[in-house]
Amino acid sequence: MIEPTNITWIITIFGTVIFLLLLIAQLVILIKPHSQQAKDILIAKGEDWRDKTHFKVAFAFAWADWLVIMPLMVAGNIGVLSGQLWGYLLWIILGTISIYYSIVFYVMEKEYVYPAVGPIIYYTYLWGGFLYWGIISIVYCVLRTHNVL
Repeated sequence: MIEPTNITWIITIFGTVIFLLLLIAQLVILIKPHSQQAKDILIAKGEDWRDKTHFKVAFAFAWADWLVIMPLMVAGNIGVLSGQLWGYLLWIILGTISIYYSIVFYVMEKEYVYPAVGPIIYYTYLWGGFLYWGIISIVYCVLRTHNVL
């Protein structure tokens, strides 16, 4: 049993907030894929998909987020907060995926998203939040499971 600490709770809350906001946005594209609301939330107000591939990638990531990210986050949070090793392992998996996604989106979307939202929103939430959570969760899990913290 690995007792949760205040740091555990902070990481849990931070991750839940950023992933919940993402999942809500992704739900819009899953329910109304070609709606203006989906475009407004996922691209920018009044913008349109750059091409069919842009739409298909966004739609595919929405499905992947709901089928992979959401279960890992929910199960990982339950496991970590109940002090189970498997919860920390799920966080490491989710952290790795989060870093991977951040790299992919940085390469694919920065030239479009960054100018539209600016550095603060881009580096704190739209791109940075997921990267930071991934790195922090992996480091924390490794240190916590090896009794360093």
